Amino acid sequence: MSDSLPDLLPVDTVAAIERDLPWIPATQAETPFAVVDPGRAAANAQNTADGLAAHGLAWRPHVKTHKSRAMTRIQLAAGAQGLTVATLREAEVMADLSHDLLLAHPPVPGRVDPRRFAALLAGGNITVAVDSTLAVNTLRAAAREAGVVVQGAVEVDVGMGRAGVPDPEAAVRLARELAQGDGTSFRGILFYPGHIRGGGEPAAAVSAVSDRVDGFIEALTAAGLPPRMVSGGSTPTLPFSHLVTGCTEVRAGTCIFHDRDSVSLGVGRDEDLAYHIVSTVVSDAVPGQVVVDAGSKALAKEGFRGGAPGFGRLLDRPEVLVDRLSEEHGILDLSATDWRPRVGEQVRIVPNHVCVSVNLQDRLLVPDGADGFRIMALEARGRLPLAVRPAGSASSP
Repeated sequence: MSDSLPDLLPVDTVAAIERDLPWIPATQAETPFAVVDPGRAAANAQNTADGLAAHGLAWRPHVKTHKSRAMTRIQLAAGAQGLTVATLREAEVMADLSHDLLLAHPPVPGRVDPRRFAALLAGGNITVAVDSTLAVNTLRAAAREAGVVVQGAVEVDVGMGRAGVPDPEAAVRLARELAQGDGTSFRGILFYPGHIRGGGEPAAAVSAVSDRVDGFIEALTAAGLPPRMVSGGSTPTLPFSHLVTGCTEVRAGTCIFHDRDSVSLGVGRDEDLAYHIVSTVVSDAVPGQVVVDAGSKALAKEGFRGGAPGFGRLLDRPEVLVDRLSEEHGILDLSATDWRPRVGEQVRIVPNHVCVSVNLQDRLLVPDGADGFRIMALEARGRLPLAVRPAGSASSP
């Protein structure tokens, strides 16, 4: 962990969180394991919130990146004005931390348990994304069961081609269904510019997104349904989010930790990396490479979205890539370095994509001196209801 906590966030915020975490001796940390630096994460959170606020934008981070109440507390202390969640579990875990949750996945039969969904809505602090009449009807039925009026947001497609209605007419139709139905109201729209990876000259791509968002806003306003919330953005597009017409908030999540991808795009720097995997060299039998014990079950077998090879790189030796992965093994390519690690030596690996790596962990470790770690729980990981926990799991947050 950093020698000192960042001045950007009150020291007590991070220090108090660390004191609340249970401690284990370093001898109990069997590799591979994930390490986080709360000081760096707090600085990342403050930089993100302040950068967006300078352009009049709110920050609604996506908690799928970290799935941790401790990290959420850091984001809220930095100025996050709401949270984005993807699952009912994430919403249940975070519901008492924020008065403004956005469930970014549409609720449809088979994805949500109606009674569990209704119980969540009864808390009254959630907006739900929809992009179909079925999703609207599912939301309305749960709202009636809960006895509340729930705000809905229409997801619109701005070029990624994954989810969201493709044209303004469809957005107006769903907004009317939300506004005119019993149990729901219309709050606004959300979009995800995931097809923009940054690098080069993204201005044209951002301009195209802005034009599409503007078209949706104009159509909804003309129909008497002006969106009060226009939620968008991502970590790769953080430097350009303010260029999107009408955008009110940004849901960037990866920026709390950063990863190989965001550093390659120039959105983060090496000194901003707040997450890595500690792994042990277990074999040097083949010349030009070594084998470590971090495989796809620790790093995730997701290719580098920047186009270069590898599934990660060393934190302090960026020229050394994780060339290949199997379940329990990673191959470090040593062709670009004179460094030759010994069997038994530990290395620190930055994953290509931090979100999927975190989801593979059962806990995160925070260094506490030379001989121990604090355990940071991942309370929002998994799908079970908050009240249902496997035997031997951590206590409720």
